[in-house]
Amino acid sequence: MLRMKTRIKGILLAIAIFSACKNKDQFVINGKIDNPGAIKKVLLYENDQVVDSAFLNEDHEFRFKRTSPEPNFYTIVAGDKNYLVIARNGDELDFKANLTDTAGVFEIKGSGDTEKIRDFNKITNKYGKIYMDIQNRYNTQVAQNPNAKDSLYNVLMPEFQKNMDAFSKEALKFGSENKDNLAGFYAVGSIDQVKYEPELIRYAEDIKNKFPGNKAVQAFVSHMMEIKPVSIGQQAPDFTIADTEGKDVKLSDFKGKYVLVDFWASWCGPCRQENPNVVKTYQQFKDKNFTILGVSLDKKKDAWLKAIKDDNLTWKQTSELKEWESQVARLYKVDAIPASFLLDPQGKIIAKNLRGDELKEFLNKTL
Repeated sequence: MLRMKTRIKGILLAIAIFSACKNKDQFVINGKIDNPGAIKKVLLYENDQVVDSAFLNEDHEFRFKRTSPEPNFYTIVAGDKNYLVIARNGDELDFKANLTDTAGVFEIKGSGDTEKIRDFNKITNKYGKIYMDIQNRYNTQVAQNPNAKDSLYNVLMPEFQKNMDAFSKEALKFGSENKDNLAGFYAVGSIDQVKYEPELIRYAEDIKNKFPGNKAVQAFVSHMMEIKPVSIGQQAPDFTIADTEGKDVKLSDFKGKYVLVDFWASWCGPCRQENPNVVKTYQQFKDKNFTILGVSLDKKKDAWLKAIKDDNLTWKQTSELKEWESQVARLYKVDAIPASFLLDPQGKIIAKNLRGDELKEFLNKTL
């Protein structure tokens, strides 16, 4: 009898060991939704795809089991509420949310990365409240005086930008302090990629080997490495291109001046809307060691020349007449227009995609 008991204990121990090993090959999310209302089913997204679903039991509980050798982003969707979590094999997450909570707050245990996301969300909420206050003040005052719309915008925009800059700096700091978990990547993904391009390139270089199997991370790293040669602080790649008379123009011929390399096209509505601002900027700064080199992504020469005349673009204009097959556009990684690169007299890129008053303010400070 003793031998039988010993044998049973051995079998149970083996099962326990096997189960423990098996759990390391998957992760589990044990969830509960309070006040689900009419919600019967919960979805699990991996990136943008539904990978699992589960019905709520009578206690409003559900369970997901998935495999993920590396940490990855998952979104639990219940009705119109989304909850972002990070999970990897071996994790057992305990999740709880209340659908009546309009702020989307949830409880999570078993995932340090997800808890870090919640920490960052506190930062987001702090600045989000400031943004909403600015937006509400703007809407209220415009409703009272519609004619003051533009002046109110000009008054409140610096406050809005100050708030965004403060948020971006905190997001970068959070990302820098959390390079070993996906919460840091989540944080830096929320800021203006062009404005903070040098910082994001450095961040991409730091994390490129940390999550080799994560598609989102590797796509970000690949993109940042691709645009690095034409990022702020880099020497602008030289090129040769034909002007309106078919004569070759080299970018390097403009060294010694501040040059705005302006990508546009006659068929591009936003470009044509921006052109009056570019004309005003050119007129204001053309005698202060500043010029513009237009690079059109047109295909039809007649349409290109007509747009130059109609919009009064008096600076040097060039084009390969190949639309998106333009080698210069490819060299500068231009995938949308209008796009622009501001170069200093040494040919270094010092700003990108400045439009309207932003360009004027930058030139006023620089020239």
